[in-house]
Amino acid sequence: MACTDTPDLRWIDTHCHLDAPEFGPDRDAVRARAAAAGVRHCIIPAVRAADFDGARELAHRFGDAYALGIHPLCTPEAREDDLVRLDEALARYQGDPRLVAVGEIGLDHFVPGLDRERQLFFYREQLRLARRHGLPVILHVRRSADDLLRELRRQPVGGIAHAFNGSTQQAHAFLDLGFALGFGGTLTFDRALQVRRLARELPLPALVLETDAPDIPPHWLYQTAQARAEGQPQGRNEPGELAAIGRMLAGLREMDVGELAEATTRNAGRVLPKLVDLAKATKVAKVTASEAAPGPDNLRP
Repeated sequence: MACTDTPDLRWIDTHCHLDAPEFGPDRDAVRARAAAAGVRHCIIPAVRAADFDGARELAHRFGDAYALGIHPLCTPEAREDDLVRLDEALARYQGDPRLVAVGEIGLDHFVPGLDRERQLFFYREQLRLARRHGLPVILHVRRSADDLLRELRRQPVGGIAHAFNGSTQQAHAFLDLGFALGFGGTLTFDRALQVRRLARELPLPALVLETDAPDIPPHWLYQTAQARAEGQPQGRNEPGELAAIGRMLAGLREMDVGELAEATTRNAGRVLPKLVDLAKATKVAKVTASEAAPGPDNLRP
C-alpha cells in the first residue's frame, strides 16, 4: 500500500526498528519505499547496548533520527554496566542532532516469566539518565501504564508512550505529564475498539504516528495464527506503511489527511524537540546544496 500513497505529504514514523535483522536483505530499498511514500524521518530506537552504534549509523546513513536505550524485554540479558555504556553514549553524542531520545525503555507486564523488579530497576535508572542528559523518553507500554506513570511522577520527563493501548484515564495521565501517544497498525483493525476510540476521541495534539516496523503489521499485512500454521508467512511491516495508517486515522477522525500529517509531525517535534532542529538543519542543507549546484547564476565562466 505504501507505493500508492501521495508523496507530497510528509510524515514522521516515531518508532521504527530499521536496524532489525528482518530488514537485513533489503534495508536500503525499505527506506527508499518509505521516502517515496512521504516518510520524512524515521526514529530508530535501540533496544540493547549492543545496538547503540548500529542505530546511530543507520540514522546518519538515511538522514533519520535515533534513540538509545535498553528495552524491558532485553533486561534478562542486560548487565548493570550497560547503563554505564548508555550514560557514556548519551554524553558522547550529546551534540548529535539525530539523537532525540532515550529509548526504547519501559515495562512489559504481558510477556510471562520476566522479572518485574529487574525491569523496574532498568526503567528507573534510564529515567534518571534521561533527566541527566536533558532528553525525552520513548516508552514501551504493555499492561504497565500505571507503574510507568508512578515512576514518571517521581522523575518527570516527557516523550512518547509507544503503541498506547491503555484506558482513557491513563491516556490523559500521560498527556498531563507532557507525553504524546503513539498509534500505528493496531488502529487499522476493526476489532481494536479501545485503540480506535482513543485515536478518534483524544485531542489531536496527543497523537503521533508510528509503525513499530517490522512489528505490529496493519491489517492488510496481518496473517492469523491459523494462516501462519498453514504455512502463510506473516506480512512484514515497513515504515512505508505509515501513510496508509495515517489515512485510516484521518478517516476515523473525519479530517483531512494533509492536516493530520501536519499535526502529527508538529506533535512529534513538540515532544521530541531535537526533531525540530534536525528538520531546520536538513532544510538549510538542501538550500545550500541547491545554491551550490550548477545553474544559470552560478556557472563558472
